[in-house]
Amino acid sequence: MKKIIFTEKAPSPIGPYSQAVLKGDTLYASGQIAINPATGELVLDTIEAETEQVMQNMKAVLQAAGMTFENIVKTTIFIMDMNDFGKINTIYGSYFNEKTAPARETVQVACLPKNVNVEISMIAIL
Repeated sequence: MKKIIFTEKAPSPIGPYSQAVLKGDTLYASGQIAINPATGELVLDTIEAETEQVMQNMKAVLQAAGMTFENIVKTTIFIMDMNDFGKINTIYGSYFNEKTAPARETVQVACLPKNVNVEISMIAIL
């Protein structure tokens, strides 16, 4: 059986998907963008603020599943402009211990939902 993970502390899904799905000990978290769940507004002031909101949204989803960033084994970062990678990586990296950081790929894409600059998805294991 799979368990649907939902928290009001992260943006509600905008379509036919879940914030995350727990199957056995594995959590598959949908990509998060920089929507402030309290206001429903996008946080696009700077790429750093945008990335911080994405990570806070993911943190809320992880907590709803009884996990932390230490449980993450794989991430995917989608960015609009590879020139933003350094700034995104600094914020992203602050959430992980470098010695136990998850596997990751980062790809530049042509467009993201709501024309945001960064989206991050994760897989975590209990």
